[in-house]
Amino acid sequence: MPCRPFIRAAALIAIFALLAGCGSIAPPPPPSPTRPAAWSEPEVLVAPSSFAGVHGLAIDQKGRLLAGSVLGNTLWEVDRGTGAAKVLIDAPEGQADDIAVGPRGELAWTNYLMGMLRYRESDGAPMRVLAKDLPGLNSLDFDRSSGKLYASQVFLGDALWEIDRTGQKPPRLIKKDMGGFNGFEVGPDGMLYGPLWFKGQVVKIDPANGSMAVIADGFKIPAAANLDGKGNLWVVDARSGELVRVDLATGRKTVARQLRPSLDNLAIAPDGTIYVSNMANNEVQSFDPATGVLRTLTSGKLAAPAGLKIEGRTLWVADVFGFRQVDVRTGEVRDVFRMQRDPELDYPFAVGLSGTRFALTSWFTGTVQLVDRQTLRTVETIHGLKAPFDAIPMADGSVIYAEIATGSITRASGPHFAEKQVLASGLGGPVQMIVGRDGALYVTEAAGKLTRIPLDASAPLRAIAEGLALPEGVAETPWGSFIVAESAARRLVEIDPVSGSRRTVADNLPVGLAAGPGLPPPYVVTGVAVGSDGSIYMAADRNNAIYRIRPMNK
Repeated sequence: MPCRPFIRAAALIAIFALLAGCGSIAPPPPPSPTRPAAWSEPEVLVAPSSFAGVHGLAIDQKGRLLAGSVLGNTLWEVDRGTGAAKVLIDAPEGQADDIAVGPRGELAWTNYLMGMLRYRESDGAPMRVLAKDLPGLNSLDFDRSSGKLYASQVFLGDALWEIDRTGQKPPRLIKKDMGGFNGFEVGPDGMLYGPLWFKGQVVKIDPANGSMAVIADGFKIPAAANLDGKGNLWVVDARSGELVRVDLATGRKTVARQLRPSLDNLAIAPDGTIYVSNMANNEVQSFDPATGVLRTLTSGKLAAPAGLKIEGRTLWVADVFGFRQVDVRTGEVRDVFRMQRDPELDYPFAVGLSGTRFALTSWFTGTVQLVDRQTLRTVETIHGLKAPFDAIPMADGSVIYAEIATGSITRASGPHFAEKQVLASGLGGPVQMIVGRDGALYVTEAAGKLTRIPLDASAPLRAIAEGLALPEGVAETPWGSFIVAESAARRLVEIDPVSGSRRTVADNLPVGLAAGPGLPPPYVVTGVAVGSDGSIYMAADRNNAIYRIRPMNK
């Protein structure tokens, strides 16, 4: 459970009131910071990590451990001894939800967001697209006897296909509506063994005719399954965090190891070592089933930090594969929500705060999730939005959200937030918003603006700054200026709202993760927050770190 600073604050207020009644004098508030003369170099608050969400795993014929990242648009190699990770196939072609190795060392992987399957015969061979226009193309594997290649659609589709290795023929449909045939493997008998994500089962499918038989059930969310050649099917359960051994002959299940939830995939090496990926922590672990020894090869505190908000000593982080809080004194990270463990979480790219609610926004799912801060229960999820990039829950119970696809900002209120009031339209891609201390809304526009929008309609909207390089995160300083992340220029700038003048706070930053084809240019936003002492906090989407930049007055 997260700590709740507002509860502590309320308790302190009550204590001070009691002391005042007894004749004591409360200490004066600290003086407000003034505009600093300069800024410190960025310092690491939360350490970097590899990937940006890690998914499919495979061991190739060279013994390399390969790992795929969808959000990071990259395919990685992880050293099985040291855990050191490096990009093997760069963005955007390297986008990989799952990876398969063929009988002659061929490599194939699924571009999940692009709906493509890519293939190359060797490291030096050209890449080819063997299939396209298959949204949600997820898992794949080769039949190592026949060389046939199979792939499944999950989440954005629900189908199993045979893929023509030459790329000349269209995919052959094997079966539809299975229940999410996720990370599967082709057995030596030519059958396909894998989990049904939405049914809590692991099954065997005959690719010749699509007939399907249940091997075991009772899982929460089985995400992937691999054979060990010893009569066992190993399964990772994304929700429970369990690594489970299933006896193929009897269907009997044994939990071999309890891991953290948000497990995504696994691969079994020739020596029997099992490698497991965890998307919420950019984590790859190895497990020796003979000894029970678990070893973490690589891991991160965060997965893909995006939108930020600060409240006292707590930094709230929309982490795409989780919702986290960070103690700015220590850098300690704690989970509020994790993907799969918490089923209502929808890949949050931004976070908004009020005294009673969180607003978690996902352009990927077109949703704004409103959460009660005391109970951590979802109050409402607004669906069907057109690429919402940010939302702010208001004190009156309404919510303001920005849709980049419509160029509009809307205030929703009433039962189920069905009452809609458009506050602004015709914007050049609204990305991130804050309510300033003057009560107006300040929004970054991807087209290059920081814009002020009076919420009381007392004046027309006004551009505070123009010509910015893909501005994303925005925050107000205690002295009244605005900090904006220019992701295309990889810098932070400070903007004077009166004169429009600006100065660079920091540059050459690890921000500006490139989007794949057909995805919105802001992609993973560079979140910015400013503390009461004037310290700036920034999410770095290129290395999954959070940095702090302190004001300097000397």
